[in-house]
Amino acid sequence: MSEVDANLLSALRIDGQQREDDGGGGPPRWLWPVLVGVLLVVLLAGAAWWFFGARPIAVQVATATAPGAVGTAGAVLQATGYVTARRQATVSTQITGTLTHVLIEEGDKVQKGQIIARLEDSGLRATLDVANANVMTAQAQIATAQAQLAQAQADSRRQESLVSSGMATKQFAEQSRTAVATAAAQLDARKRESDSARAQVAAAKVNFDYAIVRAPFSGVVTVKAAQVGEIVSPLSAGGGFTRTGVGTIVDMDSLEVDVDVNEAYIGTVKPDMPAEAVLGAYPDWKIPAHVIAIVPAADRGKATVKVRVALEQKDGRIVPDMGVRVSFFGPKPVPAAAPAKGVLVPATAVVQRDGKSAVFVVDGGRAAQRAVAPAALDFGAMKLVPEGVKAGDRVILSPAPALQDGASVTIEEPH
Repeated sequence: MSEVDANLLSALRIDGQQREDDGGGGPPRWLWPVLVGVLLVVLLAGAAWWFFGARPIAVQVATATAPGAVGTAGAVLQATGYVTARRQATVSTQITGTLTHVLIEEGDKVQKGQIIARLEDSGLRATLDVANANVMTAQAQIATAQAQLAQAQADSRRQESLVSSGMATKQFAEQSRTAVATAAAQLDARKRESDSARAQVAAAKVNFDYAIVRAPFSGVVTVKAAQVGEIVSPLSAGGGFTRTGVGTIVDMDSLEVDVDVNEAYIGTVKPDMPAEAVLGAYPDWKIPAHVIAIVPAADRGKATVKVRVALEQKDGRIVPDMGVRVSFFGPKPVPAAAPAKGVLVPATAVVQRDGKSAVFVVDGGRAAQRAVAPAALDFGAMKLVPEGVKAGDRVILSPAPALQDGASVTIEEPH
């Protein structure tokens, strides 16, 4: 290399100090931290958008509910008892006889006066026929006595005429008057016999009617106690071969509840006190009831007093001897106040956004911010929101500060 060339290369060389001063033609050193900071901001913004915007946020929700009416009284006492029928009868016959017809079965509804059984009545029918025949005989005897009296009266008039003309003595007139009196007495006796015969007919008809067993009142047959061919008697004849009843009828409209209340708490029970009955067979069915009376007698063995409770609803599901739990309430509740306007939401669902109260509602998989103005009424852990939220809306519980309107959310099941 020539000396000229070496001088040219030396002139073109840049020393390190000059490179640091002029930057060597690239960006200055102070610019690098700024670029790094901008890059970090962009990365954080992208991550936040991904986390809060594109990625659904797991939230817990609760359903807004309408406030209910207030003012119901609580139970002051509970007792157990059984359903009883105030009108129940085991129907029997009034005479002893053999059943020829039994016209009832368990569960049948019967009306008052309906025929439910018949007895063998041939002997009773014969007695009635004899009584009717005696009445006919007595009436014939009355007709005979009336004819005899008419004849005696005619004879007496003739004798009186003869005596007045002097053709007969007074003795004949007296005898004719005696014959009239005798005939009149015989007619009266025949009439009395006729009355007696008619009375015998009435008695025979009554006995004949006893062969027909009728329902004493309307109700439901709960027991069929006898069959055709069995002997039924109003009195027990012993030996086990004679029935004392045809069946049992219960008036379902007379059902009520008898409960045993501990004598230590009987002072809290008052007549006409409101109550509520729950049958053991239907635990979810609450039947309105009220106290009828407190029976003035105590059971020394159980230390209880019987209380009669009326059921205010009649239903075919209620049958005698069912177990019942009765709740006695205090004074009858006053009409409930009108429910407050708006809905109830958990207090944790109400947050502050830009200095104002707000609630986030899940709508179509996204959080919808609703401005609200909670009422000052005290509902415990709930807040009354008059407007902005309706009953049935799902509100987000304890929304995160970063949760924004329109953010994608997913509902997280509570643990």
